Amino acid sequence: MQLSVLQLSPPSLYPTTSSRLVGMRAAWPPKVLRFGFRPLSSWVSFSQQTLWRPYVALLSVIRGSHRGTAIETRQFVSSSKRSGIAAPEIRFGSKDGQGDIPGYARIIPASPSYFTGKPDFTDNLITLQDLLRKYQTLPVVQPGQAPRVAWKTLAQYRLLVGEPVKAAKYHKIILLLQRLNHIHPSLLPGDVELAMAPYKRDVNPHENVANQRKIDHFGRAIGIGRRKSSTARVWLVEGDGEVLVNGKPLTSAFSRIHDRESAIWALKATGRIDKYNVWALVAGGGMTGQAEAMTLAVAKALLVHEPLLKPALRRAGCITRDPRRVERKKPGKLKARKMPAWVKR
Repeated sequence: MQLSVLQLSPPSLYPTTSSRLVGMRAAWPPKVLRFGFRPLSSWVSFSQQTLWRPYVALLSVIRGSHRGTAIETRQFVSSSKRSGIAAPEIRFGSKDGQGDIPGYARIIPASPSYFTGKPDFTDNLITLQDLLRKYQTLPVVQPGQAPRVAWKTLAQYRLLVGEPVKAAKYHKIILLLQRLNHIHPSLLPGDVELAMAPYKRDVNPHENVANQRKIDHFGRAIGIGRRKSSTARVWLVEGDGEVLVNGKPLTSAFSRIHDRESAIWALKATGRIDKYNVWALVAGGGMTGQAEAMTLAVAKALLVHEPLLKPALRRAGCITRDPRRVERKKPGKLKARKMPAWVKR
């Protein structure tokens, strides 16, 4: 990009009659007085306007008073290093329309949301609201029959738009997406599907299908359960109710009656104690942890034999993994949270 600067000769060459003009330079009017993006080369075409007359008069005085005065012109060229990191030069057009931008052009944002604090979020919200207003009369399905969709989390949406969106603001978008998702699948418009696609996760966890366990050729079903730091593996086979834990009878493996009941609680809750034999391997933790780990393992193995017992086992609390663990001790405390006795002196 080339810039030309108009510079007059040293002050000593000026006549004494125009001493008040000594040291002045002919310059363009301030940027405030220019209209939009008018090119500098077209300033003469505006000389008839009242706003430009003082500057035209000043230039005429300088030219008339200094006939023959040498005028130097300097050429400034941007270096290759600077041009490599700077934005490309904008070629402003003239009256004939030549150039990237017309001479009378004014840059206008593509969306009015440009003037808000979060333009991308505002555009997304307005787009979904317009779609809901447009298709709000379409029939919807029952709340439990809508397709299960995993929407992006707040952190993922912030990375998508690159704006610090608050949770309450993003919740508005989620409500609109859920309402659009309840439109009947056979009548769902294509533009609604395209609008909802960016908000869906790449992997939908609701589409994952658990591996179906099968009974082996010996008629056994295996189940694995965990509680605290204990692990239990149970093989369940049809029989007369015999239970072996690490090769020992149930009464020898667990001394407490409560632990014995916990180990086979899934069979007792469904009335299947005398219909299956249990062979278990337990490890880790204490007696209570091993017994409750067996509860989950026996329930899983029983579901392989009789899948219809799942509602009864769920009511009995046998197929839910208990995530509770012992809280660690903290420094300065007697236990996890217990503090030593406070003494005033």
